Amino acid sequence: MTQATQAQQRGIQMTETALKQVMALREQQGKDLFLRVGVRQGGCSGMSYTMDFEDAGNVREDDEVYDYEGFQVVCDRKSLLYLYGLVLDYNTALIGGGFTFTNPNATQTCGCGSSFSA
Repeated sequence: MTQATQAQQRGIQMTETALKQVMALREQQGKDLFLRVGVRQGGCSGMSYTMDFEDAGNVREDDEVYDYEGFQVVCDRKSLLYLYGLVLDYNTALIGGGFTFTNPNATQTCGCGSSFSA
């Protein structure tokens, strides 16, 4: 299976820049953690993105797990309904930099980019 084919099968996609950033952040934690991505109610557009490191022991049976060169991204199935096809990127700009979410399911997003409605 080619890398392009594997990427198409992932419900949550990461750019190389985002992957490098989360791997560097994980290294600072000093543990073998995975990245959990999800949504919760709230934010100016109705739903907010969540993203945090978690121990591997917290992966649940119904979680979707995506492998990126040995780094794992996990998402619960309920969140995946709103996030399928999401591209996580990282921008190094001094103003407006940080993680960005490109969500094909969002019908409306807020100005800060951290919340959306579907």
